[in-house]
Amino acid sequence: MTAIDRSAVEQALARYQDPYLKTDLLSAGCLQSLDIDGGRVSAQLTLGYAAGNIVRGIEQMLTVAVEDVAGVDSATVRVDWTVRAAPTQGGVPGLANVKNIIAVASGKGGVGKSTTSVNLALALAGEGARVGVLDADIYGPSMGLMLGVPEGTRPEVRDEKWFVPPRAHGVQVMTMAFLAGDKTPMAWRGPMVSGALMQLLTQTAWDDLDYLVVDMPPGTGDIQLTLAQKAPVTGSVIVTTPQDIALLDARKGIEMFRKVNIPVVGVVENMAVHVCSNCGHAEHLFGEGGGVRLSEEYGVELLGSMPLSMMIREQADGGRPTVIAEPESQISLLYQDMARHVAARLASGAGQSGVPNISISDD
Repeated sequence: MTAIDRSAVEQALARYQDPYLKTDLLSAGCLQSLDIDGGRVSAQLTLGYAAGNIVRGIEQMLTVAVEDVAGVDSATVRVDWTVRAAPTQGGVPGLANVKNIIAVASGKGGVGKSTTSVNLALALAGEGARVGVLDADIYGPSMGLMLGVPEGTRPEVRDEKWFVPPRAHGVQVMTMAFLAGDKTPMAWRGPMVSGALMQLLTQTAWDDLDYLVVDMPPGTGDIQLTLAQKAPVTGSVIVTTPQDIALLDARKGIEMFRKVNIPVVGVVENMAVHVCSNCGHAEHLFGEGGGVRLSEEYGVELLGSMPLSMMIREQADGGRPTVIAEPESQISLLYQDMARHVAARLASGAGQSGVPNISISDD
């Protein structure tokens, strides 16, 4: 019987290039154990990001690769995943029971940021992660509506201090609308809004979250700076449309996060193309290639290019976003792919080099 070469088994495992980590699993440090007993090989690998929908497929590919190695009679390859807390900007203490905070932002309104936030959160949950959503748009909260939370819902209060977040479609959600009502206008100045945001963030009893997705208001004002300075944000996602004016404002959003040393995980381009439901004609109503140009300009990943679809809007308005309403649709699969890219970028450090101190200037 031919003795099994351990290095040959490792090379076989390394032939699989993870499309999200963008390297092989050995270089990524995912191999936990490798045992060889005669002609039997067993290996255990652990991905560092939520990947519940793809680990069985990876197992099958790796098993076939190992069984092709000379001398191997049988192989058992197990792949699982875990989520660890990624580094945050310097000087900001971690948030209890929350491993990673993802800020979803845009330079201007109307680009589909909230729709991206809610579908990203649901897609992460669909991979098996524990996920929460914080609606940081104090003036115009929409997460309750998008997640189908009944009007008039109020969070339970624990120990006269903590808000217990309601749950919808498997995610925990907190929004100002739960405290003030959907129709109550928040006629507040900046300091009051910033204080309300921090109260929602720190006085909510989040239940052991792998990811907290924060739906930011548009712009680069008080709420954005408050979150950047006082919350342990792991990474940010910038949402834009191909339109030139949207791209201009998206650049401001990227620059803001860079100034406060929060890595930009990637860019999501919404309303990239419209396909006529009658004739099937595809038309780029808001321009073409803007997301690609923006991602190349700043050296960040284009996480997804989403169509202008009535279905996405109707399902979000109806409280059942696309990832829940039609989980096997092409659009839902795009959101799932986006979620794995975001999670993997956080796991790999999202381009961070150390944990620098916050430095904000007026220029």
